[in-house]
Amino acid sequence: MNLPRTLPLAALLAAALAGCATPNLGSFETQDADARAYAVLVESGFAGDAAFSVPGKPDTIYYGPTEPEEAATRTVEGWPWASVTKQVIAVLVMREVEEGTFSLGSDVGQFVPRLRGREISVEDLLRHRSGLPNPDDTAPDANGFPSFYTSSGDPLAFCTGRGEAPAEGSWVYNNCDYVVLGALLEAATDSSLDLLLAQGVGLDSGWINTGFFERGSERQFAARTDLAASRIAGYGAAASLVGPLDDMLAFDRALMDGTLLGAEWRERLWEGDPALGYMALGQWSFEVPLAGCDMPVRIIERRGGIAEYQVRNVILPDLGIAVAIATDQPDFDFGEIWTGAGPMHDTLAELACR
Repeated sequence: MNLPRTLPLAALLAAALAGCATPNLGSFETQDADARAYAVLVESGFAGDAAFSVPGKPDTIYYGPTEPEEAATRTVEGWPWASVTKQVIAVLVMREVEEGTFSLGSDVGQFVPRLRGREISVEDLLRHRSGLPNPDDTAPDANGFPSFYTSSGDPLAFCTGRGEAPAEGSWVYNNCDYVVLGALLEAATDSSLDLLLAQGVGLDSGWINTGFFERGSERQFAARTDLAASRIAGYGAAASLVGPLDDMLAFDRALMDGTLLGAEWRERLWEGDPALGYMALGQWSFEVPLAGCDMPVRIIERRGGIAEYQVRNVILPDLGIAVAIATDQPDFDFGEIWTGAGPMHDTLAELACR
């Protein structure tokens, strides 16, 4: 299915209900770059949805095999964004830094009283250097999932405890870092995270229908089950956004064109640290060769994985390209872009270099 992002919501829904599922890609050589890129994904065994933003043409979304009703859900309600949520939270944080509300070096305890005296900075949270406890280490619930995410307890009561302190110059991945960042944003701005998201990133990006998924919500999303819904809600500011892939592309474009952040702070957001595996703030930023490109290409990547879902959000800022991908294939292997091979590398190379 090939849908321009500029269609109104009713038209998007009508197009989905028309039953267009996997696109007829026709002759490979005659297709646009985005169609060829999706074909590369499909040939690797991918069966989810992919959205492409390429300069000079409308955004396109390609849908994997699905029934019309499910296609409508994917179009209007979208997918769990998983840890792409962290990329959005990082932008909300940097907007407040740009406004002077606090700095990257500010003591988190100034805004989250339970962390007073711990000498944890805002940047420590963004780069997973806080030493907070890890929700993934909590006892499994009846279904074998870490109980932090499915219990009704206060997430801050757990997340302001003590966990594994990273070695000097290292980091330890931890969802509590972004749960605390959500609390910090609310305290520092005297506003709810929902309102900050809607009036900040959502409004400036032109989102259609993306928001935090809350416990008890009846909102639909791709391949939803009650079990998946109960888990996703428990991630809060770390990974609970749900929305259509064209909203993800809109976010990417608003970052690239300077709508969400000025150039100075956007580049600070995207400053990958080689000592930390090229981790930037809420995403990874690195430069690699892509097959067919004359020069190495700068890549901004955010991955997400939650329950059976996998998500990829990839920006090629110097080329004005963005790719948003989602699937409910938990074992699909996207590969590593930097290796010069694998579905993700080959998709980007087809899109940007051929």
